[in-house]
Amino acid sequence: MIDLSLAGLLGATIGLVVAALVYAPLGRWIERRVRARQPVETVEERRTLTAELGLLRRVILAIDMLVFAGFGYWVGQVLAG
Repeated sequence: MIDLSLAGLLGATIGLVVAALVYAPLGRWIERRVRARQPVETVEERRTLTAELGLLRRVILAIDMLVFAGFGYWVGQVLAG
């Protein structure tokens, strides 16, 4: 059976809130960096870049949620004793 503590779940929830707050600025920063490195000249390049940036945003969100939720759960467990 999985042993989940209330403190750990509260920490994970707080971690998800932090992840949501960090996602937008981090996503914009990474998107600006990618756009600066890849000049877009044709319509096809623009479509490809838009599709790649959409995928990149989803990857950033998934990693962001996993890291912050995991860290929040760990902090909750440690603080609960």
